[in-house]
Amino acid sequence: MKIPILISQAEIQQIYKPINPKTHKGIQGHATIIAGSYGKIGAAVLASKACIKSGCGLVTTYIPKCGYEILQSTIPEVMVVTTTHEKYISEIIFDIQPQAIGIGPGIGQEPDTQRAFYEFLKTNKIPLVIDADALNILSQNKSWFNLLRQDTILTPHPKELERLIGSWNSEIEKHVRAIEFSKQYGIIIVMKGAPTQIVNGEDIYQNTTGNAALATAGSGDVLTGIITSLLAQGYLPIQAAQIGVYLHGLTATMALPETGYQSFIASDIIANLGKAFLSLD
Repeated sequence: MKIPILISQAEIQQIYKPINPKTHKGIQGHATIIAGSYGKIGAAVLASKACIKSGCGLVTTYIPKCGYEILQSTIPEVMVVTTTHEKYISEIIFDIQPQAIGIGPGIGQEPDTQRAFYEFLKTNKIPLVIDADALNILSQNKSWFNLLRQDTILTPHPKELERLIGSWNSEIEKHVRAIEFSKQYGIIIVMKGAPTQIVNGEDIYQNTTGNAALATAGSGDVLTGIITSLLAQGYLPIQAAQIGVYLHGLTATMALPETGYQSFIASDIIANLGKAFLSLD
């Protein structure tokens, strides 16, 4: 079994770039989050808020119409574009040119949504993070993997990973399958879990932060927002994934004395991002 490279504070500080004092929002990166469906607009809220709280200058969220007022009132800092359908994403068409896109949290698997995702993948040239329902759609349409641009980041939890690479009987077999998959399609896999591991070709990285408090609804949506934000700021995809999982886990460590394991929720990850970033400065 390949020995993972540990994602420690020392490792992160070698790639972390402090904010330029003379920067402005126009050069801090523009990210787009494509998320949400009726009953799951919360996923779009969590991903978008995490994205804007992780340092990029602008965030545009693309959602079905039913989420418009929710997003505008919950996160006034985020711009909102809606699809034509009321309850789900029926097409993915927008005029903006973001530096990174995060897609999947709460989008559901409606036939129109699947078609829209396929058409999007055929033409997309922008660095991409794929999560949640977008991963499940991909796992049902494996020929679409060939449409993914180099170094696309996939962020599956264990069940989503199994749908993508097949089942395994040991950690060694899981790693072998994930490495083969990563090499075959030129993608980065963030295998969420305890601990979270990142597979990038032959390399495996293992996160050193986090605890059981992160096992809560919406935690993955927040991670998607963080990684997408870092990508938009110009980090290499592997760097965005490493810093993202490190900060995501660190917030749970920092919040634990106040929340305990039981009362920690995904919004607490976002609330503690500031402290997590300050620990790197």
